Amino acid sequence: MAQRLAAWTQRTKRSALQDMLELTSGPEYISFGLGLPSTECFPAEQLAISAGEVLLRQSDPLQYGPPTERLKRQIQLLMSERGVTCSTSQIFLTAGAQQGISLLARLLLDPGKTILTEEVTYTGFLQAVEPYQPRILTVPTDPVMGIDVEQAEKVLQTGERPACMYVIPSGHNPLSYTLSREKRQRLAQLAADYEVPIIEDDPYGFLAYEDSEIPAVKSFQPDWVYYVGSFSKILAPGLRLGWIVAGGEIVEKLSIVKEAADINTRTLTQQITANFLQKDEFTEHLQHLRQEYRSRRNSMIDHLYTQMGDYASWTTPSSGLFIWVRFPESVDTMELFRESIATEKVTFFPGNIFAVNESQMAASSVRLNFSFNNHDKIEEGITRLSRLVNRHRK
Repeated sequence: MAQRLAAWTQRTKRSALQDMLELTSGPEYISFGLGLPSTECFPAEQLAISAGEVLLRQSDPLQYGPPTERLKRQIQLLMSERGVTCSTSQIFLTAGAQQGISLLARLLLDPGKTILTEEVTYTGFLQAVEPYQPRILTVPTDPVMGIDVEQAEKVLQTGERPACMYVIPSGHNPLSYTLSREKRQRLAQLAADYEVPIIEDDPYGFLAYEDSEIPAVKSFQPDWVYYVGSFSKILAPGLRLGWIVAGGEIVEKLSIVKEAADINTRTLTQQITANFLQKDEFTEHLQHLRQEYRSRRNSMIDHLYTQMGDYASWTTPSSGLFIWVRFPESVDTMELFRESIATEKVTFFPGNIFAVNESQMAASSVRLNFSFNNHDKIEEGITRLSRLVNRHRK
């Protein structure tokens, strides 16, 4: 039977994310691995009230239906906070950001086409493009400064015209950096100058922990940047709800591609979310979320500094859910991971999981999630991790 499957499936492997879900389901584990939002911070009661109001008002949400215009209007307001001006006709609803990335990949890629991305990037994007067996061009990236825009321009100056460029400018997954305004402007200009569309993956754009937020890349170039947003990190992943902001022609093509995938995004989820977003409680919820995650971020950094500050390094993320921790090059973090599972019961993602090609920077680094665990679990987890690292010091 395997011989009858598409050729690309012979080379594909299960996602490390899925393996992690199964591996760390026991209560004895402390997970810093998966990018999970805090269960304690889900607005469950408010969403339950919204669900009741929606279902008591009408039965249409239980039926197939077109995209909810009311939700699009709320997303339009949210996008203005990211500096993006758009009409509701430019907003396309998806079953989460991952589906948005997958739909855009299907729309932009022919088999064997070229794509451009960072040398260390989100594995979900690589999974989305894998069926098309693309030729992947990479540019250097840095946990502090982010993608090397000058190198990206040099690639384009050679005559390469990738089908798309993929970036995560805010709270980068996994490197945790937030790209400067200047670099965002330059990326947007490159997209327009060389007519290479950018997929801007922005699930963490509303989770900024500093006083000022940097506008989305799309705010600088409305035509050549396709913005992908999600409610998974700011409301709840169980809603499976996200969106794309693109031009009208692109939205029309997306609707055709999505119909073949799942017909339409859950009508009930759309209505419940739209109902909740219209209330003041959403603004209060988002403010609380930022405060709580900022506090958890600070807690993890404090414990890292106290217990490993003389051996490891990191940058305090100004947005997102992760801290990228760098160890000396002699440290093999895949080996650390295997030992941690067996002895300390702390999970994290070794950096090389995210490396498109061989990367020493990734091989000696780890990605830690700070949003999922409370302060006590963070302290206990970092204590266990420090105990493990101390056994490997040279």
